[in-house]
Amino acid sequence: MGAINVIAIDGPAASGKSTVSQQVARELGFLFLDTGCMYRAVTLAAWQRGVDVMNETAVTHLAERLVIEIQPATNEEDGRHYTVLLDGQDVTWEIRTPTVDAHVSQVSSYLGVRQEMVRRQRAFGKRGQVVMVGRDIGTVVMPDAPLKLYITATAAERAHRRWQDRQNQGHTADYEAILADVERRDEIDSNREHSPLRPAADAIIIDTTGRPVEEVVAEIVGMVRPLAVNGKP
Repeated sequence: MGAINVIAIDGPAASGKSTVSQQVARELGFLFLDTGCMYRAVTLAAWQRGVDVMNETAVTHLAERLVIEIQPATNEEDGRHYTVLLDGQDVTWEIRTPTVDAHVSQVSSYLGVRQEMVRRQRAFGKRGQVVMVGRDIGTVVMPDAPLKLYITATAAERAHRRWQDRQNQGHTADYEAILADVERRDEIDSNREHSPLRPAADAIIIDTTGRPVEEVVAEIVGMVRPLAVNGKP
C-alpha cells in the first residue's frame, strides 16, 4: 500500500464512525465528509416541503435540485462536528431529529437519489486528503480508496449512544424505541437493492463496542502515518 490520501469509512448507524472520522481527519489535516448528512438533508427537505418520502420519483427530482454544502464546524460549542447548509440554511441539528431518523433509510434507498449524491461525493474524493464516511464509500463511492475501514458496534451499544445524544440535545428519548429503530435501519440498509450496507472485501473491520473514541482514532492514525501520507517518510 502506498501513500494514503483518501480514507473510506463505512458502518451502520450510531457505530461511532462520524465521531471517529472527524477526529482522524483533524489529526491528519484532511477534509472530513460525512456523506450521510447529504441523505439526511434530502430527507429533511422532503419533509419540510411536503414531498411524500415514499414517492421515489418526487424525492429524486427534489434531490437533484437541492444545494447541499458540508463545511467545517462554525460553532463547535453546540457539539457539532461540521455545519450542514441546505439551500443556504444551517440545518446541522434539524437533520438529526427523530423524524429524519425514521425516514432517511427509505430516502437513501432510492437509486436516483444515490446516483446524485454519489456524483457529488466522488467530486470531493478526487481532491484527495479526505476522510469520507458513509454506508457505501468503500464499495461504491470510492472503491479504489487505498484505506477502507468498516466501523461497527453492537446494536445495544449504538442505541445507547443515540439515546445519550438525544438526551444531550434536550429531546425526550426512549431507549427501547431507539433500539428498535436502530435494528430496523440495519435491516433496511443491509437489504436494500442499491448499494446495500456491507464491508468492502478489503476493508479492515473495527468494533468500537466499549472502546474510547481516542483509542480508535489512534489506531487508525497509526495505520496512515507510517505509510507516508503526503509522500514523505
